[in-house]
Amino acid sequence: MSSGNSAPSRKNKLQFTAETKCSFCPGSKCCNYITQAIDTPRSIADFDQLLWQLAHENVQVYKDEDGWFLVALNRCRFLQAHGRCSIYESRPQLCRDYSNDYCEYDAPPEEGFDLYFQTYEELDAYCRKRYKKWDSRFS
Repeated sequence: MSSGNSAPSRKNKLQFTAETKCSFCPGSKCCNYITQAIDTPRSIADFDQLLWQLAHENVQVYKDEDGWFLVALNRCRFLQAHGRCSIYESRPQLCRDYSNDYCEYDAPPEEGFDLYFQTYEELDAYCRKRYKKWDSRFS
């Protein structure tokens, strides 16, 4: 999409602007997960803890320039079917501070990740390469 042009409008003929961008986002992507900063894993035990977390449904882990993060893929309970927030006027400060200048609508967030583990198996394979004695943690 080139700068200054409007995206195709919806039935209600919204023009594509920073204020209406979220209305054009299929599935309201940023409202379908939370991230939590975690300590940088440094030991076999730390990575084993991450494995345990990834053994649970809808949990992922990534590392980017800001550090390590746990992701919980869970939809915000206040997200309405049309992608609008039902508590917009009283939404949390984090939501108010969120900028959609460059967001999941523009590019998938994983493009900026140094490491990204969507599954237990992906992290296990990484740990097996990183630690030659990975299985010795059971001894």
